Amino acid sequence: MASTGRVIIVGGGLAAARAAGAAREAGYDGELALVAGEPLLPHERPPLSKGYLQGAEAADVIFPHDAAWYAEHDVDVRTGSEAVGLDTDARELTLASGDRLGYRRLLLATGSRARRFTGDGADLDGVHHLRTLAESTALRDAISGGDRRVVVVGAGWIGLEVAAAARTYGNEVTVLGHGDVPLAREIGPELGEVFAGLHRERGVDLRMGADVTGLRGDGAVSAVVLGSGEEVPADVVVFGIGAVPNVELAASAGLTVDDGIVVDAHLSAGAPGVFAAGDVANVFSPTVGTHLRVAHWGNADASGTAAGRALAGERVTYDEIPYFFTDQYDLGMEYSGYASLAGGAELVVRGDLPGREFLAFRVADGRVVAGMNVNVWDVNDQVQRLIRSGAPVDPAALADPDVPLEAIGA
Repeated sequence: MASTGRVIIVGGGLAAARAAGAAREAGYDGELALVAGEPLLPHERPPLSKGYLQGAEAADVIFPHDAAWYAEHDVDVRTGSEAVGLDTDARELTLASGDRLGYRRLLLATGSRARRFTGDGADLDGVHHLRTLAESTALRDAISGGDRRVVVVGAGWIGLEVAAAARTYGNEVTVLGHGDVPLAREIGPELGEVFAGLHRERGVDLRMGADVTGLRGDGAVSAVVLGSGEEVPADVVVFGIGAVPNVELAASAGLTVDDGIVVDAHLSAGAPGVFAAGDVANVFSPTVGTHLRVAHWGNADASGTAAGRALAGERVTYDEIPYFFTDQYDLGMEYSGYASLAGGAELVVRGDLPGREFLAFRVADGRVVAGMNVNVWDVNDQVQRLIRSGAPVDPAALADPDVPLEAIGA
């Protein structure tokens, strides 16, 4: 494809990196600039709560491309460069430095940020959030010596992965979560109990229904204060209480913002030549018939790639099945499916649920809408095939390990 004017990618996460690669692979040979607010090359975040935090991986594992790759592919990477203004009529991006960059096409892959605890004691030493490499490094330094009292506030994926790392290092770990069962909203209470049991067996004090009202300490945190008045002793406190999409730039440009940047199935944000992808994008799904914002690695990987093709001039339709994974202790899990369809759907289990080696499916109206494999590998493609096909399935056959998945719904 001939050069047709500058393309700009705004963001420093995996979606931005994938978009740069896909734009070049799709034949775009014009000027390509990547504007990243963080002082690092575009990077992915799962290792920050998994392998890197656990000390099993080096920091460079987070980078899909090194500096040489960007130079070789003629990508003008501007790290530590915040985008502060977007004029979609003039097709111009303004940076904090005062530079103004014109564009023909632009991708907003601004991601999300950790939701911060702002209550009493938030500024005490020993209080951590987890989103950046620097935060992961600081937390790893705080827990890697063991023998610390670590309190994790939040029993979602990040909170439980942090708890697993902290416990593996030999710390005393307490997890404080809302609701009755961890991950109930994400995977349902029955499967959430699998993770609850996993952590309790490893010595984690998992307390659900906990209401954190503040922190106590003299310079450094010494306790987490609950609504009941109880104080949970702590040397290290980690908040894993969700993430907030970075929509400020889009909102200032007048783009539609509603739980992220609202885009259609072609990743178009509603202004000429402007697209959005990754955590920040609330994408219309033709399959579900509604908008979905998916803040997981799989979506950043796939939507970033699709957006890169769109930047090169292709008309793409993005309708990937949401996918995520976790690693906790000796448990590995992959999950594919639509949370909006899985809620209340029938649970069908194939394998050993108590032994944590199984597949679990959510079946609604006789069709698989989500599937999860725990310590069972090389099946995700088949799980996704069942979901995408929408074929009627026999729950008894789905639960029978002697019936090949390939034969179900075929």
